Amino acid sequence: MKKQYLLAPGPTPVPPRVLQAMSMPILHHRAPAYKAVFEEVRDGLKYLFQTKEEVLVFASSGTGAMEGTIANLFSPGDKVIAVNGGKFGERWGQIAAGYGLEVITIDVPWGTAVKPEDIADCLAREGNVRGVLTQASETSTGVMHPIKVIADIVKKYDQTILVVDAITGVGVFDLPMDAWGLDVVVTGSQKALMLPPGLAFAAVSQKAWGFNQQSTLPRYYFDFAKELKNAKKGQNAYTPAVSLIIGLREVLSMIKEETLEGVFARHARLASATRAGVQALGLELFAPDAPSNAVTAVKAPEGVDGQEVVKVLRDDYGVTIAGGQDHAKGKIFRLAHLGYVDDLDVLTGLAALEMALMDLGYELNERSGVRAAQMILKVKK
Repeated sequence: MKKQYLLAPGPTPVPPRVLQAMSMPILHHRAPAYKAVFEEVRDGLKYLFQTKEEVLVFASSGTGAMEGTIANLFSPGDKVIAVNGGKFGERWGQIAAGYGLEVITIDVPWGTAVKPEDIADCLAREGNVRGVLTQASETSTGVMHPIKVIADIVKKYDQTILVVDAITGVGVFDLPMDAWGLDVVVTGSQKALMLPPGLAFAAVSQKAWGFNQQSTLPRYYFDFAKELKNAKKGQNAYTPAVSLIIGLREVLSMIKEETLEGVFARHARLASATRAGVQALGLELFAPDAPSNAVTAVKAPEGVDGQEVVKVLRDDYGVTIAGGQDHAKGKIFRLAHLGYVDDLDVLTGLAALEMALMDLGYELNERSGVRAAQMILKVKK
């Protein structure tokens, strides 16, 4: 027998009480019983996103909300700045270009955060920029971008909005949409929201809704205005993923029970312990200066293929993590610590990592990542 442990940055483990909620008999999505569920979800999402605005819900992956944002808020030829520091920053530019926008790319070395002054300089130099597109947490590199500082820069421009892919940010660290003046925040269900894949979310500011009124790009399913109109009636525009919505209600209840402050503190502890653990093994962080609390990217030690680390962990020890992507493939591996994860999950992942590295010929020399993580986790919460 081999137990399976999921420590990848998505999908993430689903709590038993959420699975139980989703196993209940299906509701008809136009019935009063579903409306009651959806009204609870609407309120809970506003709490999670820290906004008074409506959070739109779609049956799709997070990329659907990203594409919907472009289609609903911009017009052909509009100029946007895309921060490209990984595979998902790259995706912003690809979606925007696919819809006929003029994309100004700020290339950031993988493993580093964007410099806010580079965005400020680009806005001043280019002129007439309609949007700045970035990640809060670049999942492919384990980097956290300085969103509050970027927001302070962008809000000075009345005709420019800040669009944030927070797919591994929402529910991990503090991203108060209204307090910071974020115009669009998107996320997906299979990350810190502790659900299976299948839901995408987009919270839209009043400033961004003004952009929606001017947008001339085509859209049908991802029609933000149509979805907003229906949400205010306690409905979805089209058939929702009913069971996921029911599970989401349970997730949002769990988050409220823990409180946002508690959720953020837990993720910070687990991330700190993971980083301490891998460094105690003599390994280097891929993003040492701006690490995300969602996932820790680790450089594979010399002579060890990062993809082999992933394979041995999965096949021999039942622990699923993530490897590097694109030119980082084989060079890094990624240990996630977001969502339904606790202290012992982190320790299990580090213990399995130690065994996998030994299997691959890496000399631990009495070093213990587990012990280093324990020293952080044993501190009173």
